[in-house]
Amino acid sequence: MSLVLRQWLDEGQRVVVFTGAGMSTDSGIPDFRSPGGVWTRMAPIMFEDFLASEDTRIEAWKRKFALDDEIGQPQPNDGHKAIAKLVARGKVSTVITQNIDNLHQNSGVDDSQIIELHGNGSYAKCLDCDLRHELSDIRQAFFASQQLQAPGCQNCGGIVKSATVSFGQAMPEAEMLRAEEATMQCDLFLAIGSSLQVFPAAGFPIMARHNGARLVILTREPTELDDAASLVLNEEITPTLLELVDLDS
Repeated sequence: MSLVLRQWLDEGQRVVVFTGAGMSTDSGIPDFRSPGGVWTRMAPIMFEDFLASEDTRIEAWKRKFALDDEIGQPQPNDGHKAIAKLVARGKVSTVITQNIDNLHQNSGVDDSQIIELHGNGSYAKCLDCDLRHELSDIRQAFFASQQLQAPGCQNCGGIVKSATVSFGQAMPEAEMLRAEEATMQCDLFLAIGSSLQVFPAAGFPIMARHNGARLVILTREPTELDDAASLVLNEEITPTLLELVDLDS
């Protein structure tokens, strides 16, 4: 099957890669939605509740730092590096990702070629003035006293939040428009490691297929969009990508 994908990659002029949580599990980052994942152990905090309550914001930051400590400092796996190689060769034009782990950037893909649909968990932003805040600074201030306080923006005093899209928060408009444009221009859409259950993000593979692009789904388990795909590969992600890309070349 990967021989077909190799041929399609060779033929593709504008290839879009779309990644989900399964892309990063080989880096030691758990799939939050799987059995035993974070969302099965605790209810997610809704965005409106985060805004409404100081106590809820404190709880959200406690969870954020506890999860970061649990995961450690994950590094890009060979699958990330294979995608970065395809981008560097000019074969892949855009990486659209549902992931918030910054691993595509860390693998060498330039920010300008990455579209983060669900934000980025490696830093924080002020919800009012959009100023970036580094997590190391927030952590130090957060645990500096016994009386925990949710961080506020030093620039404008606004609420500071991890730069991710929370449950109930609007999707980033600019990123959604960029993703739609890239999807409509591609001739091969490669969806990797996504359950394709979370909308509106999961609408992009369908959009690509309806626009005439080949749709390839590479996941460990079947998805509800398999019937729409040109090719489905229920295989391990990293080894399959390494069959397509020689990292030493």
